[in-house]
Amino acid sequence: MSYPTINYIGNKEKIVSWIISLIPKDVTSIFDVFCGGCSVGYAAKQKGFTVYTNDILTINYYIGKALIENESISLGKDDVDRIFHGEPFEGFMFENYANKFYFPEECMQLDLYRKNILQFENEYKRALAFILMRRAMIRKMPYSRFTIRWDKICQLRDEQYSYEHYKRPRSYHNKSFRFHFEDNMDEYNSSIFSNKKHNKAYNLDVFDAIQTVDADVIYLDPPYAGTMNDYFGFYGLLDSYINGRQTVPFENNFMDRKTIVEQFDKLFSSLSKFKYWMLSYNSRSKPAKDELLSIISKYASSVEVYEMPYAYKVTGKEKKNKDVEYLFIARSKSYGK
Repeated sequence: MSYPTINYIGNKEKIVSWIISLIPKDVTSIFDVFCGGCSVGYAAKQKGFTVYTNDILTINYYIGKALIENESISLGKDDVDRIFHGEPFEGFMFENYANKFYFPEECMQLDLYRKNILQFENEYKRALAFILMRRAMIRKMPYSRFTIRWDKICQLRDEQYSYEHYKRPRSYHNKSFRFHFEDNMDEYNSSIFSNKKHNKAYNLDVFDAIQTVDADVIYLDPPYAGTMNDYFGFYGLLDSYINGRQTVPFENNFMDRKTIVEQFDKLFSSLSKFKYWMLSYNSRSKPAKDELLSIISKYASSVEVYEMPYAYKVTGKEKKNKDVEYLFIARSKSYGK
C-alpha cells in the first residue's frame, strides 16, 4: 500500500523513511501528535507499529481517520453518485466564500456535497469522502492553499493568462469537483489497509491529546516558528467547510516567536509518561537548535540530534539555500538513561 497524494505544506513524505529508520528498536507504538497530512503515521502503520494520530484541524483528523484508523472501508460508485446527487443550493459556503475562494456556483455545489457526505452512516466513509473533497478543493485552488487573494485566483484560473505567463494552461483548476474526486478515488481507496493493530485518530488540542494517549514514543512535528507556517490560513477554510461554521484560530499554535520558547518548555515538561520523544525541526525555525536542545535537556535523560539537508517547496519554487532538517530523539528522565 502507498501513501496517496495529499498536498500538505510541511509534509514529511520525502524524508519519512529517514525518520522511521531512527525510531528506537524497543518501540511498538507511536503517537503522532501534530499529524498534519499523516505521512509519518502512515509510514509507521506500514511498518507494523500501533499508531495514534492527532491534530487540532478537523480535516487533518479526518486524514488520520480515513488512512490510519480505517482498516478496510472504501468508497464505491454508488457512494460517489450519492455525494454528487441533487440540486446545488445557497448554503454556508455560498454565503461566506462566494467570490472569495470559489465562484458562486462552485460554492453552491460544495454546500450540496457537504450535506450529502454528512448523511453517510459509516464514519470512515464520511472521513474518506471529506479528504477526497479536500483533494478536489485543493486541486482547484492555485498554489494549493487558502491564503491567495481572489483577484489572483481569478487570474491564475484564466487559462489563457496562465499559458501566456507560465507556458501551461493550469486547466485542472477549472475541472469540476467531481472530476478531481473521482480522479483520485482509486488511489485513496488503494491506500487503505489493516496492519492488524488497533490504530486511532484524535481531534484534540496538543496538551489534551498528550493527557489522553499512551504510547512508547511521541512524535512531534509542530509548525516551525519563524517560517511560512500559517496552517490555519492554509487549511482553516477546509475546517469551516466541514463544520459549517467559520473556524477561529487555535490557541496552542506554536507559531508566535514571542511565546514559542514558553510553549516548548510547557510541551516537554508534559511528556514524562512517554519513553521517547522525537521532534522534527528546521534550521530556519525559532528557537535555534542549541536553545531548543537546552529546553529538551531539562526534562530528558539523554538527547541525540540527527541532521539532513532538506528544502521545502511552497509555491513550486525551491529555495536556493537548502535548509537542514533536524530530528531530536530524547529519552524521558522517567525511564533513565
